Amino acid sequence: MNYLKVLYNVLAKVVPLYMAMILAYGSVKRWKLFTPDQCSGINKFVSLFVVPFFSFHFISINNPYSMNFHFILADSLQKLLILFTLFLSSRFSSRVSLECSITLFSLSTLPNTLAVGIPLLQGMYGDVSVSLMVQIVMLQSLVWYTLLLILFEFRAAKIMISHKFPDSADLISAVDVHSEVISLHEKDECLETEIQVREDGKLHVRLWKSASVKSDYFSINYSSFGDCLNDAINRNVSGVGTLRSKSLNMVQCGRGGGGSDGGYRSRDKIFLPVMGPTLVSMREEEDEEKINSKDDNYYEINGLNRANKPCGEKHEIEGPKLLKFFSRSRKVQPEIAIQCEPEPNIEPKPDPEPEPKPKPESVPKSTYLPPARVMTKLILTMVWRKLIRNPNTYSSLIGLAWSLISFKWNVTMPTIVANSVKIMSDTGLGMAMFSLGLFMASQPRIIAGGKAMAAYGAAVKFIVGPAITAATAVAVGLRGNLLRITIVQASLPLGILPFVYAKEYDVHPDILSTAVIFGLLIALPITLVYFILLGLIK
Repeated sequence: MNYLKVLYNVLAKVVPLYMAMILAYGSVKRWKLFTPDQCSGINKFVSLFVVPFFSFHFISINNPYSMNFHFILADSLQKLLILFTLFLSSRFSSRVSLECSITLFSLSTLPNTLAVGIPLLQGMYGDVSVSLMVQIVMLQSLVWYTLLLILFEFRAAKIMISHKFPDSADLISAVDVHSEVISLHEKDECLETEIQVREDGKLHVRLWKSASVKSDYFSINYSSFGDCLNDAINRNVSGVGTLRSKSLNMVQCGRGGGGSDGGYRSRDKIFLPVMGPTLVSMREEEDEEKINSKDDNYYEINGLNRANKPCGEKHEIEGPKLLKFFSRSRKVQPEIAIQCEPEPNIEPKPDPEPEPKPKPESVPKSTYLPPARVMTKLILTMVWRKLIRNPNTYSSLIGLAWSLISFKWNVTMPTIVANSVKIMSDTGLGMAMFSLGLFMASQPRIIAGGKAMAAYGAAVKFIVGPAITAATAVAVGLRGNLLRITIVQASLPLGILPFVYAKEYDVHPDILSTAVIFGLLIALPITLVYFILLGLIK
C-alpha cells in the first residue's frame, strides 16, 4: 500500500476543514472579529439550517435497501455492550453513578461521524466508506442520540422527584406537564407542582414553570410546611405560602416528606415576604391574594420591631441573628439590609425552643421513584418535546423517507429542490468546522477538566471504544476493509451534540468539552496511526 499517496489524500480532505476551524478560532481569540452574540448567531444558523440540510442530503442519497447490516450490527453491539456494562457497574458499585455512566457512554460510543468521519475515511478508504458513514449518522440521529436524551431526562426526573416527593413517590399515579416545560432539569427556573388527592389515596401531579420571583420576596427551603411555619414563629418572621391547587391545601415548601394530615408535603418552595407582626394564614382560594408592597409593611425580625418609615441610616443584621434564605434556584443571600429608623432600648427576644414534631403515623412507606408506567410516560413525553424542537430530527426522518421512496420506485428529486438542498449542504462541512472553531474560542481553556481528566477521556475515547468495537466487529464476522473502517470510525473525536446535552443538563460538561476540543486536535494523528496499524494486518 502506498502510504504516502493515502496520506496526501487524507490531508487533502481534512486540512481544509481544520483551516476553517483555525480561522474561526483566530477570528475570536486573536482578531476579535466576532462578539459573543455574533458567535451565538452563527452557531444557531449552523445548528438550525446547515447541519439539517447536510444530514438530509447524505441520508437521502443513501440506498437504505443496500445497507450493510453486519456493519450496523457491529456498531450497535458495541454501544449496547458498553451500555449494559455501565448498567451492571452502577447497580453493583456505588462508585459508578448515573452521571458517570452517561459520560462514559458518550465518550466511548458517539463520534463526530458527520463533520470529521466522512471526509477522513473517504480519504483513507475511498467512496465505499461514505455510504457506511451515512448509515452510522442515520442511526446516531434517530436512535443513539435519542437514547442519550432519554438517559439525561431520566436523571433529571430522578432528581426532581427526589426533591419534591421524597416520601410520596410511590403514591403518584399520574404526572401532567405543562406544554411550556420542555425539560425536567431545573437550571434557571424552578418547577412548581399542583397535587390532587384521589379517592384511592393516589396523587395526581401537575408541573409547570414557576413565575418569576419578585425582588421583595425571599425564597426558603425546609423539610415541611410545619417546619416553615415553626421557623417563622421562632424567628418572629411573618410569612405566607403560595397556594396553587383548588382541591388540596398544598404548600410550596422545601425539602419535604410525607405529612399526617392529608398525607403530603412538597419539596418545592415557599415564598416568605417580610410581612406584619402576625402570621398571614394560608387560604384555599382560586385566586391568590395580592401581597402589599413592603413600603406599607411592618418588619419584625428576631424580636426587633421596626416601623418602615423614611430614615437615612442603614442597619444590617449580623452575627447569629443574621437571617439567611436559601433556594435551589437562587444564590444564598449573604445578608439582609433594612432601611429603618433605629429604636434604642429594645432588647432582642430570645428564640423560643421549638417543639418536637410528632412522627406521622398514617403515612405509608414510599419508594424512591413512582411506578414504572408513570416514569416511562413522563420521560418519553419530555424526550418527545425535545425531539420535535430539533430540526435535525425532521431532516433525518424526511431524508430516510425520501430515500425509501426514491430507491424503491426510482423517483428523482425535482431540480429546484435538489439544487436548493445542494447549495445548503455544500456549506455543511465548512460551516460545521467553523462553528467548532467558534466553540473552541468560547471556552476559557482548551483543557477545561485538567490534564489528568483529559488523559482519562482520551483513553476512553481512543482506546476503550475502538477496542470494544474491534471485538464486536470480529464477533459478527467483519473482515478486511469493513473491519478497518469500523475500528477507525470508532476512534473519531467526540461529537458536539453530547457536549450540548451535557452542558444543558449539567453532567460533566468540562470533561466533554475537553474531549471535543482535545479530540479534534489529535484526531488526525490518532486515526492515521490506526490506519497504518490496521493496514499491516492481513
